[in-house]
Amino acid sequence: MYDIVVSEFVDQWAVDDLAKDYKVHYDRTLVSKPEELAKLAAESPAIIVRNLTQVRGPVLAAMKNLKVIGRLGVGLDNIDMEECARRGIQVFPATGANTVSVAEYVIGAILVGLRDVWKANADVLAGKWPRNDLMLGEAYGKRLGFVGFGGIARATAVRAKALEMDLAAYDPMVKADDPAWKQYGVARIATLDELAATCDVISLHVPLTPETRNMFDAGLLAKMKKTALLINTARGGIIDEAALAAALKAGTIGGALIDVYDKEPLKAGSALEGAPRLWLTPHIAGVTAEGNVRVSSVTVANVRGALAKLGIKGSK
Repeated sequence: MYDIVVSEFVDQWAVDDLAKDYKVHYDRTLVSKPEELAKLAAESPAIIVRNLTQVRGPVLAAMKNLKVIGRLGVGLDNIDMEECARRGIQVFPATGANTVSVAEYVIGAILVGLRDVWKANADVLAGKWPRNDLMLGEAYGKRLGFVGFGGIARATAVRAKALEMDLAAYDPMVKADDPAWKQYGVARIATLDELAATCDVISLHVPLTPETRNMFDAGLLAKMKKTALLINTARGGIIDEAALAAALKAGTIGGALIDVYDKEPLKAGSALEGAPRLWLTPHIAGVTAEGNVRVSSVTVANVRGALAKLGIKGSK
């Protein structure tokens, strides 16, 4: 029996730290071996996962002794939270640990997207000089709209303000009189349609829920400015990928920078293939060397603390 099973990559020092007191099994390939994960963690009081391990259905049912889930990140859509609540399983996301990493990624995406610099690489190496094609926009004075205005959006707002961008946000969960609007210099937008129509850049910062799934569909994309950039570092599924590809091909919007997908990893031949002015990265906005240290630290502390409060001691 293992006290803690870790199914996705984590800093080795974090595993070593836990192994001082607990019997730990670390295998980053377990994410693609759900049956093996279920067997290994059948009697474990704790598991640690990232975003790909599906803690639900038969896998969760097999973990009869599970009491604690440490999440190396913040999204919880890969975990059956209702079943965890029913069974009294505590779930601990690493809230705030990768905020800086994602905020910096969004700022980088804004600057790269507005200048369209990535496409110049092959031309320059081939001896071409496409300067006229790259006389594009600055961040200065552009309106950046946040869909969702939690911690990561607010950290991004601080950095965007330094670029002298105009800031706006839509978040029905943040009250109209919340002091955060004024604190971060952000104009509160009443409707999503208004945000879409008035922003030069839109950055998504909401969880994937039944309400947010396909939030950016063909209808909403059609309401965006033809020059606007759409950035998604939140969760795949918030944007209808087929509708996004169609909008880019039709020139309905100016471009998109996407880090998360409805199904990960993105498969060859996806709806996004062949779309112009589309920049893709493999769910790495929150993954930096520094961010990983913070995420690992928070997760180790969360799991240790939860097991201690439950009176669960290591079996070593």
